[in-house]
Amino acid sequence: MSNDSTKKTLLVALVVCFVASILVSTAAVELKPVQTLNKELDLKKNILSAGDLYHEGIDINSVFKEKLKAQIIDLETGEVIPESKYDDVLNIEKFNVETIASSPKWGKSIPASNDIAGIKRMPKAMAIYTVIGDSDKVDKYIFPIYGKGLWSTLYGFIAVDKDLKTVKGFTFYQHGETPGLGGEVDNPKWKSSWIGKQLFDQNGELKIEVIKGKSDRNSDNAKYQIDGLSGATLTTRGVNNLVRFWLDKNGYGPFLNKLKGKNNG
Repeated sequence: MSNDSTKKTLLVALVVCFVASILVSTAAVELKPVQTLNKELDLKKNILSAGDLYHEGIDINSVFKEKLKAQIIDLETGEVIPESKYDDVLNIEKFNVETIASSPKWGKSIPASNDIAGIKRMPKAMAIYTVIGDSDKVDKYIFPIYGKGLWSTLYGFIAVDKDLKTVKGFTFYQHGETPGLGGEVDNPKWKSSWIGKQLFDQNGELKIEVIKGKSDRNSDNAKYQIDGLSGATLTTRGVNNLVRFWLDKNGYGPFLNKLKGKNNG
């Protein structure tokens, strides 16, 4: 093969690579807005699913706007943060747990002794969603939750009845757990097993837990227990820890206590 032939081959290859890189870059830029919208729509779908408001064929944006009231709460005080304090990072329209947690202003480190969810950092404020029922009355609350499983960080939602102690829905929308094992967190049957479980006992102590194996249906504790995932001990433990972290004093505890105070007032 002559040197000229080799040079021509290399030149053609370089030109093809250059053109391909331009096309890929252009496609990525043009598709990004669509991907962002699809991601937002999928998030809303999962919020609605947790609140038992989603079914095939609905207009997700319309139902979301009609049935949900979105707010941001200060996790330490339990108070709703007014819109006047929103900024480019903290706002209800673009709320992103990972972005908020990593923010110097709106995120914070968690002492290892308190970090049972294994997340190291958390938001100081979280978006919550109130489901509005008949006569414009509160029907339930939907809370974002997240924490470490076996291979990944799991992100999801838990819905709590207006009585502030009964689980009404549960779902994960992002994780990387093993299909067929820890990935069974997506199994509709397992997710439905959460519904009706009690979060707190009559003294207000957090009791909900995901156990290894199956609970004894005749036990007094059965109403607080969710069966673990078969063959996925570490994912089961991770889900248990993240749920208990977010429903306790370092998570939504102050907000729930404020609501209980209002309901008893």
